[in-house]
Amino acid sequence: MTTTELKMITLDCADVRAEAAFWAGLLGWDVAVVEDEYAMLTRAGAPALGLGRVEDHEPPAWPNPRGTKQFHLDLGCEDMAASEARAVELGGSVPDEQPGETWRVLLSPAGHPFCLTDAANW
Repeated sequence: MTTTELKMITLDCADVRAEAAFWAGLLGWDVAVVEDEYAMLTRAGAPALGLGRVEDHEPPAWPNPRGTKQFHLDLGCEDMAASEARAVELGGSVPDEQPGETWRVLLSPAGHPFCLTDAANW
């Protein structure tokens, strides 16, 4: 039987370099490649994170009443408040609308929603 393996998740954005700096800084991953059109972040043992420039990129909305937010990343962290502060320092933002106490929604510089939660919950 053939095995199929997830090797990379790619996010669309308008500014690849800003998005790469944000995710590399927040996750502590290595920037393997960064150009105006494309970047790849890596970490041993994990699928890569790709970033691709899309002309006239429109970020998903949060909250999203139409359900057109296609996917998001869930990040486990040891200290949610510190991770949130680091994300904001790197250019992310915290929307007013939040789903509750155990998850914290943030937006990357390109507007991609992602969630922070306590790593112990995983």
